[in-house]
Amino acid sequence: MDIVFHGAAGEVTGSCHLVEAGGKRILLDCGMVQGDRTADERNAADFPFDPGSIDVLVLSHAHIDHTGRVPLLVKRGFAGPVYTHPATIDLAAILLADCAHIALMDAQQDNRHLAPGQKPSVPLYTQDDVEAAMKRMQPVGYDAPKEILPGVRVTLRDAGHILGSATVELDADENGTTRKLVFTGDLGARNSPILCDPETVPAADLVIMESTYGDRLHKSREDTLAELADIFAAAHKDGGNVVIPAFAVGRTQEILYFFAEHFDEWGLGAFRMFLDSPMATRVTDAYDRHEDLFDAEAKKLWATRPHPLHLPNLVFTATGEDSRKINDIHDHAVIMAGSGMCEGGRIRHHLRHNLANPAAHIVFVGYQANGTLGRRIVDGAKSVRLFGEDIPVRAQVHTVGGLSAHADRDGLCAWYGAVANHPPVCLVHGEDPGRSRLADALKAKWGSRVTLPMPGTRVTV
Repeated sequence: MDIVFHGAAGEVTGSCHLVEAGGKRILLDCGMVQGDRTADERNAADFPFDPGSIDVLVLSHAHIDHTGRVPLLVKRGFAGPVYTHPATIDLAAILLADCAHIALMDAQQDNRHLAPGQKPSVPLYTQDDVEAAMKRMQPVGYDAPKEILPGVRVTLRDAGHILGSATVELDADENGTTRKLVFTGDLGARNSPILCDPETVPAADLVIMESTYGDRLHKSREDTLAELADIFAAAHKDGGNVVIPAFAVGRTQEILYFFAEHFDEWGLGAFRMFLDSPMATRVTDAYDRHEDLFDAEAKKLWATRPHPLHLPNLVFTATGEDSRKINDIHDHAVIMAGSGMCEGGRIRHHLRHNLANPAAHIVFVGYQANGTLGRRIVDGAKSVRLFGEDIPVRAQVHTVGGLSAHADRDGLCAWYGAVANHPPVCLVHGEDPGRSRLADALKAKWGSRVTLPMPGTRVTV
């Protein structure tokens, strides 16, 4: 069994790993590059392998940095099945359709300003391509081994990252020997709201492990909730708005969960609350359909009032006109909108109307990749450019790290430590120096053999 790393190798986005086993080719994830200035060019580039040569695609979860190029893969010749969890299929249909829509809008915008003789822009893929990709998806439940090719079996374990997220176990028989490759996908943090804790795996011959937060520890849940309580208390006193760039999948639902759990304690009845993301609204409905995947605490809250999806002062905005009306509100509004890294979507309009206000609070609740607008604000930019304007950053900026959907250094070490005999590990989905420091920790504690793959690195199991 050989693995060739083609994405999320030395960076966080673009997850894509090619496994060659038993004469077959299995692709693990097929994600978009995000945040990088060259992202559009890289996403449109040829795949570093022939899409038609791939026999099977396995998806760890629905986030676009893990699924965003699947329609393109199909468009360029992939004709095999796509195996993933049923909830991932549900969410991927929403996210990929949104990607196709954004690509179409971007192409139309570019074409409005074409110079004579300039080649018109075309979207990376269309809704028809998304539908073609969705037809190839086949559901695999947790803890149910499935033969996906002769002599090759896949087992999905709950990764606790988002709804339907999975750690992938790949068993391949060849020449009378079975080898087990384990790909973590993205591992969630223990004791996170709504989802169950990530499952461990008992054994592996090689582990491909994410390392997003390999060099840091998250705040405890208690400290995180206290920080959020302080932010809302300050916002109430200051009289400004609270603007939350929130990822449509996972983070938005966690925030709504906390709002329901602490509605009275945080004085949220004093605010007008908006979920200004049609996609997040559809995703939240999907969460409601998969309540069977929740942990016991979340199931209990879902059965009580206030229901996280039906807070008395929460408005789900659908149209652009409804979104624009929010910009007339300058105090005591809580505005959640995408995208989570502020690279597109309605959040940019809300930042335009709130960043210059010293009474406003901008609350970042997720990872901000290098090169993104969110990262520039978090890093202390004095001004940012939005819609052709230089907007001063006078608002109070908060980074609430304890809400991360990724395990931190200790969480990653604990998960890996449960694997028997501490097999060789390849660290992906992490920027340096973070993953280098995680590698040092694994070597120091267990003497593990650690590889830090770059694009094109080949490792043999």
